Amino acid sequence: MTPGCDDPRVALDIWHWTSNEQSAPVWPGRSWPLGAAWSEEATNFAVAAPEATAMWVCLFDDDPEGNLVESTYQLTEHTLGIWHGAVPGVAPGTRYGYRAAGPWQPSQGLRFNPHKLLLDPYGRAVSGTVTPGPAIFAHDPDHPESPSELDSAPAMSRSVVVADTFDWGPDGDPPLQRRWRDSVIYELHVKGFTALHQEIPEAVRGTYAGLGSPEVIRYLQDLGVTAVELLPIHEFVSEPHLAEMGLRNYWGYNSIGFFAPHAAYSASGDRGQQVTEFKQMVKNFHAAGLEVILDVVYNHTAEAGALGPTYSFRGLDDRGFYHRVGATTEEDEVPIPALFDDTYWDVTGCGNTVAAQNPAALRLILDSLRYWVTEMHVDGFRFDLLSALTRSGYSVDMKGHLLTTIGQDPTLRHAKLIAEPWDASGDGYKVGEYPPPWVEWNDQFRDTMRDFWRGQSDGIRTVATRLAGSSDLYADDGRSPYASVNFITAHDGFTLRDLVSYESKHNEANGEENRDGTDNNRSQNCGVEGPTDDAEVIEQRQRIAANLMISLCLSNGVPMITAGDERGRTQGGNNNPYAQDNATSWIDWSPDDAWLGMWDITRTALKIRREHPALRQRHWFEGRPAILGGPKDLVWIHPSGREMTGDDWNDNDLRVLGMFVSGDPLRSPGPRGEQQRDASFLLWFNGSGSACEVCLPENQWVQQGTVVLSTDPEVPLSAELRAGSRWNLTGESVVLLQGS
Repeated sequence: MTPGCDDPRVALDIWHWTSNEQSAPVWPGRSWPLGAAWSEEATNFAVAAPEATAMWVCLFDDDPEGNLVESTYQLTEHTLGIWHGAVPGVAPGTRYGYRAAGPWQPSQGLRFNPHKLLLDPYGRAVSGTVTPGPAIFAHDPDHPESPSELDSAPAMSRSVVVADTFDWGPDGDPPLQRRWRDSVIYELHVKGFTALHQEIPEAVRGTYAGLGSPEVIRYLQDLGVTAVELLPIHEFVSEPHLAEMGLRNYWGYNSIGFFAPHAAYSASGDRGQQVTEFKQMVKNFHAAGLEVILDVVYNHTAEAGALGPTYSFRGLDDRGFYHRVGATTEEDEVPIPALFDDTYWDVTGCGNTVAAQNPAALRLILDSLRYWVTEMHVDGFRFDLLSALTRSGYSVDMKGHLLTTIGQDPTLRHAKLIAEPWDASGDGYKVGEYPPPWVEWNDQFRDTMRDFWRGQSDGIRTVATRLAGSSDLYADDGRSPYASVNFITAHDGFTLRDLVSYESKHNEANGEENRDGTDNNRSQNCGVEGPTDDAEVIEQRQRIAANLMISLCLSNGVPMITAGDERGRTQGGNNNPYAQDNATSWIDWSPDDAWLGMWDITRTALKIRREHPALRQRHWFEGRPAILGGPKDLVWIHPSGREMTGDDWNDNDLRVLGMFVSGDPLRSPGPRGEQQRDASFLLWFNGSGSACEVCLPENQWVQQGTVVLSTDPEVPLSAELRAGSRWNLTGESVVLLQGS
């Protein structure tokens, strides 16, 4: 038997580097907080590895020739599964990692191998990059049942000791606490947003400093968004197979450091400076009234499946951190999905699933969330594939550990919490089922609106429901319309411009022969696939894109805009550019790239939404007067000018709809309980390809209206239309009338 393969004995006999171990004593230190806690006297190191039999902290420095020098210190104290010790004289900026010894029994979730340098799961910063190759694997790639004897330190990035000295200002940068119904989310990528921005100094393009610059902040304020949602900024690494194709992970959904801001987005350096730079960015956003929301990926890690690399968790507590096949409970009601790799149970599609039902993994997630709120001052989180984390055993459990604990946490329950309410399995799709205070990405809004504006909807029943806030999904459990985070596009899929320019994906550059990415795009090309010089096709594409944007901005719920859609950004038909860290994904700021009118349409729609509470109400529409003798709060109008009937709702061929929203008075009271009044609005939507005669309804509350937004070339802005008047609403157009 090979020593250490299936033998639970400590695998020290295969480790041959002891000459660099330091004889200086390590103080006992303490078991909390986890991670590296710096003080002027000593730095305390604490790492959870309950089944390890020995632990070392390894400190790194450069010799005069620039070679990396490793000094190791054994942590002899072991308290409740946590190894700890304090090393005197360790300065902030020191690079470090861990080596853990213990049993090698991969089938049992025991993968200890002291040849592998491990990142600190609680490390506040990471320095350097990972070099793909055999050394990053704990197993021998040619004989996976055997441990590797290659030292991974030369190929690994390292954690960094950080001291918190940031000045948040005299008021401490209090949270903005913007109400959900007043929020407009703008999803962007830290690097891609400024990588090509000519008004930002080249040295800080693509960084936290560049994103927090005055030029960016002015742009966002002028556009009218209230929050930036940053694609993953937790430290992440590229998948090894991407390096083989000359690509690297761009989106960042491959996390390995849940406390560390991604070092590659720092213009200041990676020895802890990235932490300060990130904080300054947040401070700048808050000073401008903009919230910061993080897209967080706790459902899986960069260590992938059972044959993936070992960076951190796998070498410290593989059995406790990852969901494993065979861990059934009596409450499980669904069969084990076929999507798993060896001993790992995978509902993320990324090789592993974090076992959030286990105490150590749950603690890390909660500690990480609290850290980003209390120390980094972010305002909220969007949880990638949240259903993967909400499982008790194999079943999604809305009363399980993670959701219950977050809901009771005095810090986290007041943060903005956004669920991506599904995972990679069929039973994980839970749109409309998450409990308060969660809000959810509403993909049903996306699909319905895409279908309507490409002429593929089944009547207008579902369209009306989505415009009014998706009460079918969120009203039955007491949540408000803002529980629906509405979106037309996101990072994953076509951009808005590509949605009206391509009927098929074009992902050849991703190196997977166009097999990757969804085929369910619900897109259209207006008669020509891809770029064209045909003026009529371009005009039609811009009009439909504007219709989609207006539908998003003026629907009840919380709108989320994908960065660049307001400028007509294109990815050339690539609907899965996760590995395109280049101009395919970056925003082009050159004036000739901006679609004429899209910026103005988006800015105007958001301005109207911001200035009129009638278009962002907290209460559900009831289809009846808010006060005795008043108008109904919401009326659906047939093109003929009458109120919709049951037969109309069942007309599968109807593609034209009017939506009357009364603002006089509003159903929602003011801050002191006073009755609020606002303008009333009538929106006309023509999702057909042909013009349709519409009639303004005659009633005692609205006698005439002014056109304040229009994609109909025959209905100009500021046009006055009186009750009872008729006109032809151009096909594929939107007109918004403000009552007077």
